[in-house]
This record gives sequence, C-alpha cells and structure tokens, in this order.
Amino acid sequence: MGLPQDGMSRDEVLAALEAMRADDKDWRNGRCFALVFHAGDEVEDVVREASVMYLSENALNPLAFPSLGRMQEEVVDAVAEMLHGRDEGREAAGFMTSGGTESILLAVKSARDRALAERGITEPNLVLGRSAHAAFHKAGHDYGVEVRKVDVRGDWRVDVDAMSRLVDDNTVLLVGSAPQYPQGVIDPIPEIAALAQDRGISCHVDACMGGFVLPFMERLGFAVPPWDFRVDGVTSISADIHKLGYAPKGASVLLHRTAELRRHQIFLFDDWLGGFYASPGIQGTRSAVPIAASWAVLHFLGESGYLRLVRTTIDATIRLVEGVRAIPGLRILGEPDAHLVAIAADDPERLDIFRVMDELGARGWHLDRQTPPDSIHATVSAGTAPAIDAFLADLAAAVSRVGSARTEDRSTDYAPLPEEG
Repeated sequence: MGLPQDGMSRDEVLAALEAMRADDKDWRNGRCFALVFHAGDEVEDVVREASVMYLSENALNPLAFPSLGRMQEEVVDAVAEMLHGRDEGREAAGFMTSGGTESILLAVKSARDRALAERGITEPNLVLGRSAHAAFHKAGHDYGVEVRKVDVRGDWRVDVDAMSRLVDDNTVLLVGSAPQYPQGVIDPIPEIAALAQDRGISCHVDACMGGFVLPFMERLGFAVPPWDFRVDGVTSISADIHKLGYAPKGASVLLHRTAELRRHQIFLFDDWLGGFYASPGIQGTRSAVPIAASWAVLHFLGESGYLRLVRTTIDATIRLVEGVRAIPGLRILGEPDAHLVAIAADDPERLDIFRVMDELGARGWHLDRQTPPDSIHATVSAGTAPAIDAFLADLAAAVSRVGSARTEDRSTDYAPLPEEG
C-alpha cells in the first residue's frame, strides 16, 4: 500500500488505526507475560501526558532544549544511586539509551575502545555465558569483537571456571547477567568481576531486566546476591526503565563506574562542514518522549511506589512458581532470583510444553517459547500479578487437555522479522 493520493480525515485515520490493532495482544488484562509492563492506569496517564508534552522536541541538542538535558541527568543520577554507583566515593556516570540492546551495544563498544586505548588491543574478544542476551552477539558482529561462549552450570548460572579458560590477552570484556533472561537466575557477578579485574578487563552486568527490581527486593528484605557497583571490578551496568521501571518503550540507562570509563562510549567529530558533533549513543536525533516519560514515572512513583510494585511482583512470582510446581508433569528451570520464570515439562517425551503453549494461546495468554531446553517463559510484573491464579488454572487445564499430543511448530520467535511489504 503506497501513499494515498488524498489524505484521510482525522476520524478515518484513527478508525483505521483502531481496526489494525484488533489482533494485537491486550496487555492491560494481565494475560501478557512479555513485551509490555503495566503499572496501572494512573501511571499510564502520567506517562501519556508527559509524552504528549515532549512529542516533537529533539534530544539531539540539549542546548536547544535544556530541559531534556536536565531530565536525562536526573534520571541517570537516580539510577546510579539505586545501583550504589554514588556510595563511598563512587562516581558512576552514564547516559540514557533507547533500550537494552543499545545499552549492550554501547557497553561492548566502550570496552573495545577502552582496551584499544589502554592496551592497544586490535583483535578484541569478549567472553560470556550461553544464557547472555542475544544483543551481545549483535554487538560483537557490529563492532568487530569476537564472541566466545561458555556453558552454564546445572543451576543455569555461567561457569566462571570455563570463562577463565577462554580469557586471553585480547579479551576486552566479561559479561554477567542480573538476572539472565532465559531462566531468571543471577550469574556469580563477584567471581566474574574478580576475574576481569585481575586481568584489567572490563566487566559488564546486564541488569536490563533486574535493574528496577533487585534494588527494591533488597530493601524489602529478600535475599539478593551481590551484583551492582558495590562489587569491585564491575565497570558498567545496563538497566531498562521501560521494563519494570514502567516507562514507555525506548528508555534504558547505561552506567559506567567512572566518567573516565564513560568517555569511551562517546563519539566526537568535527571534520566535516556541519560543525561539532557529539553523540553518546547510536542515534543522532532522539525522541524526547522516553526521556520526559522516564523522568515523569520515576518522580510519580518514587521509592515507595517502586517498593509497592516490586512487592506485588515478587509475591506473584512466588505464587506462580509454587503453583507450577504443584501441577503434575511440570517443573521450573532453576531457582529464579527475581521475576523471570521458565516452565518446562518434567518429561519432554511425554508432555510437549510447546503444545501446552498453543493451548494457553487459544485461551488468550501470551508467553515466550524458548529453547534449549523447550520451555515457556513468563516475565511477571505488577500488571500480570492479578491474573496469576487464573493463569495457573488455565495452565493445569491445558496440561490435562494436551496429554500426549505434540505440535510440529518448534519455533521460538523471541524477536521475529516483520513480514515483508
């Protein structure tokens, strides 16, 4: 479909958009355990109004829009304090990015450039577990950094001994996750960071999922393994505000332990006819909406609001884990440390968990399929918490209904390509 010869009326445009979204997932009803995270109508209203206020501003140049520079600085400061980047003389510094993938890309780029500047490394490699996010492999491809993978242990956490065997003089980055996405467990960050520090290597903690959960879990009294800037050797951390920070899509923060380390993220250039160009990220022109909306949601919720939402989320996760374990034929992979849960069959030959997922989909639930091993993945949030009991009832019914039936569809489309136009 090309550009129409004559424009449509406002009402026609809005009606067409409404019709197109008829088959989209309804994430407000608590049945969507992925992609969108809902903290309630009040939060959504504040985010919407802040977004509209900054709908057309351009974050490329904070001199033209100083409010955006101030908001970004205050968002970064808030996240740095949450992750103990400002305790005991620490001076963590960073920038907002468009999401976890961009934060990860820039963490790899920063580590590469640091190693070139400090150690003259021209054939860099990074070492990570097979559980680390796919964006690290994208970063290795895009920035010319060889990616070396190690297996996880029986508890799904990265094998640090295996990492140490792959580290050499060209290694520029070690990666740990807090938590990792597939099974929701926190990698042994102190051991990874110590290995990195001993060799003068950067260490990145991917807390895109956990950055707005783990700090508040700790304050609520839950046991949380060490993972943030209190761990010596951790040089950078990514945390997504648009996940359990409940900002709209396009909002993440990449923090570095020091401003000196942060400078490796920045691209500076003035050898053209257009003037001085400084870019801290992949984008040039940036929407102001994620910045304004992030500032708004952080200040609307405050610490007490996040404590309430995290309490709701973790209580719901505990109910989910206990409920799944009570259903014959199912198991939880590992011992989730926060709000990510992977559900698998006790005996994959007798029960096809993907066929169970098909049945759940027919009942209006949305989760992710993943492999290996075959499992279905749930990201619990405040928005899905009220639906946990209904989900467990439908899950038990689905297991019973599926029996020994199997599906030929073994796809695991975490992020599929769009259909070609």
